[in-house]
Amino acid sequence: MGNQLIAAQEKASGVGVLEAIKGRRSIGRVKPDPVDRQIIEAILEAASWAPSHHNTQPWRFVVMTGDGRGKLGEGYARVAAAGAPDLAGEELEERLRKERLKAFRAPVVIAAICSPSDDPRAVREEELAAAQTAVQNLLLAAHAYGLGAIWRSGQPMFDPLMKEQFELKADEEIVAFIYAGYPDMTPAAPQRKSVTDKTIWLD
Repeated sequence: MGNQLIAAQEKASGVGVLEAIKGRRSIGRVKPDPVDRQIIEAILEAASWAPSHHNTQPWRFVVMTGDGRGKLGEGYARVAAAGAPDLAGEELEERLRKERLKAFRAPVVIAAICSPSDDPRAVREEELAAAQTAVQNLLLAAHAYGLGAIWRSGQPMFDPLMKEQFELKADEEIVAFIYAGYPDMTPAAPQRKSVTDKTIWLD
């Protein structure tokens, strides 16, 4: 067992659920240092314990590290090229270069995919909600293991060309690109509105 994993497990064991929920932040800038594969597997395992209606577990993940991140980079480039038909030559190449680099902003990028069950009781909206809940589990586990992570989405994620890039089935949908690594920033604590203002009690 690597030192990186041992240190991460020790850190995770001291992080309670409420601390993880309140302490987690979106970390958009991380170090290029690689993350031990066993740590990635551990946060994916946490993701798999999300609730789902009828226990359909409608999620799957594509983990991209090293050159594997080029899969996402090429997806960004394809979407950008289709959206800028008037660009050509060096201007187009520079645009595509920048788009491809987006996939390399973290040493680990995970595509979270909603893969709906064929259970006749499954409802698509509930399947999507379950996959998104799995992403929240993953983010909390990443925080507990000392990683910084951010849930990225945006228009390219929903584009049919991105879906094609990841060879998704017709009923599958990407719900998140999670960028993860060791934090290289200290985010300010965000303010939260009082939950009292957002709650109605019916006694």
